[in-house]
Amino acid sequence: MSEESKRREALVYHAKPQPGKIKIVPTKKYSSQRDLSLAYSPGVAQPCLEIAKDKANVYKYTTKGNLMAVISNGTAVLGLGDIGPEASKPVMEGKGLLFKIFADLDCFDIEVDTTNVEEFIQTVKNIAPTFGGINLEDIKAPEAFEIERRLKEELDIPVMHDDQHGTAIISSAALLNALELADKKIEDVKIVVSGAGSAAISCTSLYVKLGAKKENIMMYDVDGLITTSRTDLGDMQMQFARDMDTVSMREAFKNADVFLGLSVGNIVDEDMLLSMNENPIVFAMANPVPEVDYNLAIATRDDIIMATGRSDHPNQVNNVLGFPFIFRGALDVRATTINEEMKLAATHAIASLAKEPVPEQVNIAYGELKLTFGRDYIIPKPFDPRLISTIPPAVAKAAMETGVAKEPIQDWEKYEEQLLTRMGSDNKLVRLILNRARTNPKRIVFAEADQLDVLKAAQIVLEEGIGTPILLGRRETIEELKEELEFDQPCLIIDPKSDEEKARRDRYAEEFWKIRKRKGVTLFDAGKFLRQRNYFAAMMVEMGDADGLITGFAQSYPRAITPMLEIIGRAPGVDKVASTNLMITQRGPMFISDTSINIDPDAIELAKIAQMTGRTAQLFGITPNIAMISYGNFGSSEHPNAVKVRNAVKYLHQYYPDLVVDGELQADFALNSELLQDKFPFSKLAGKKVNTLVFPNLESANSTYKMMKELNGTDSIGPILLGLQKPVHVVQLGASVDEIVNMAAVAVIDAQQKESYNRSLQLKRSQQPQ
Repeated sequence: MSEESKRREALVYHAKPQPGKIKIVPTKKYSSQRDLSLAYSPGVAQPCLEIAKDKANVYKYTTKGNLMAVISNGTAVLGLGDIGPEASKPVMEGKGLLFKIFADLDCFDIEVDTTNVEEFIQTVKNIAPTFGGINLEDIKAPEAFEIERRLKEELDIPVMHDDQHGTAIISSAALLNALELADKKIEDVKIVVSGAGSAAISCTSLYVKLGAKKENIMMYDVDGLITTSRTDLGDMQMQFARDMDTVSMREAFKNADVFLGLSVGNIVDEDMLLSMNENPIVFAMANPVPEVDYNLAIATRDDIIMATGRSDHPNQVNNVLGFPFIFRGALDVRATTINEEMKLAATHAIASLAKEPVPEQVNIAYGELKLTFGRDYIIPKPFDPRLISTIPPAVAKAAMETGVAKEPIQDWEKYEEQLLTRMGSDNKLVRLILNRARTNPKRIVFAEADQLDVLKAAQIVLEEGIGTPILLGRRETIEELKEELEFDQPCLIIDPKSDEEKARRDRYAEEFWKIRKRKGVTLFDAGKFLRQRNYFAAMMVEMGDADGLITGFAQSYPRAITPMLEIIGRAPGVDKVASTNLMITQRGPMFISDTSINIDPDAIELAKIAQMTGRTAQLFGITPNIAMISYGNFGSSEHPNAVKVRNAVKYLHQYYPDLVVDGELQADFALNSELLQDKFPFSKLAGKKVNTLVFPNLESANSTYKMMKELNGTDSIGPILLGLQKPVHVVQLGASVDEIVNMAAVAVIDAQQKESYNRSLQLKRSQQPQ
């Protein structure tokens, strides 16, 4: 995609369907006059009076306790510099979005039109009663230091300048683990710092609190080493001044143990790296170009332990590991400040988490067989679901221990459960799916590439590194649409009807005839079928000329899926193909089966649909808790429809005893864990959060997922076909661009999984005695 096209796409993203990235949503009922009279006049007077009696009641009756402010004056925005408060607003909205999706904290972004320190401080103080915490953002140094210091002193709510402390906390956690791997003590290591801005100062200060010696630190800015003879710097920089003659950074690298870079790209070369001590620790965090290229560094030193700010290399120092969870813990105990002890608690919590066994969901997301603590894994990944149940409790405990918590937590087990329930409020799983696909992209055929939305999806798949699209359709139409979309990257375009594809079409036709010759298909018929794109696309996958397939956008589901069922065989041990839809709900991911294939399965078929759905959930790193849905509960009806579900459960309990599945259950009991525990404590699902619903027939499953999608605005991925030997997937008629992209990512993951299975199978066969 051209730079102009990227620019336009970013602008459209922020402008449509409505401007901005965040909005306010009511949390109380408002449908009746009674509701409105409670929400406003006269009912609202009662909480006002209670708050007037005791200001602490504002946390009881309003959103203050879960409401953040992200505040900036736009003087140091990302790499854009001083662009002003209005121009900083998209960034601040983005920060608010991150607070919500990672820690379920609501947020207002506030842009202040002043560069005067006193005016800024007074503005924030005047609006502080609205908020439970304040995140200062993108304020230039040295003003940022004074603003944060004063606000922390003069306000009784948590205040943190994340540009400083977020990076400091994450990089400090990485440093602790890197030093452990390098077998070095923090008080002994020589540290070279490139950069003397707010982030570098904060990082270095926290290193000192962890035990680093100032006399072992050499800090550089654009004018060279910070020494006591310099007169051009503020107090914050001068605390790291050395009483010595200036030396070049190249000279300082000799026998150094740690390099911290928060400056500009490509200022460190091979010779500088080679002059460092053994097991050098290099944190090159300039973005987007690090101070030293990652590949160059690891090629130069095989003993290096390296971190960057980039997501495409191991050990990304990403502030999102810290700020949402630090504020979450601080607000949950109504802390009056974020003190040094709370920052250190977050640092140690992050460092310790990297040493624990990694959940399979994280391994899957990053395409790893098994992430383990080591040189390429010294800090947790941003997608790690344990962050929210690990960092906030550590921060909250530190706040309580240091006496700054106004509402201490009494029941830690209950608190951690509450934190985990907050994880269902975003699309984390979608990000996991896309990230997993990027680890090993595959060739995906788009059988309807002459449809604009399908081609747009293919463009995104290519540009995001999810897969390599193969575009089927009329070449002229596709090329015209590509030009309209500014889709200028080369792609294989195939028109199955064209003369230039005759040889391939004839080869496919002959193979198709071999598959279907006992099903009434003649060789002449096969030739006609192969002029149709779905048959041609399915044969591409069957013949190994593509790894996966997406179709169904512009035609009915039965018509689209027929070629797939005729050509692509069932996986070993599968009697019937089925489908599931992955719904991204407020309570977390939810699988619904069977949504598109089996109209009225019998008990055994229903059981096998449940088993295949459970296996698919595991493919995405989710442990399935399966409810078999009916209109009755555990024998309350003897109608054949209910008995069918009961017999399916009986079959599953007998032949798949390790699978967490139960029923027959009504949907409300399945989804309400307290209700289920109270009425049916004997159930295998009691005390568990159900994430998979298997319905007794196609009508109920299909209607349910479509109602969820339309009434609740729930995102849906699917139908995901289950039980086929190769990755072919049929989207619903008129699917959105995002749905097609997500299904393409699923097809890539499906192909990855099947490739891995086939490889392991071949290995086993090769090891067997001949």
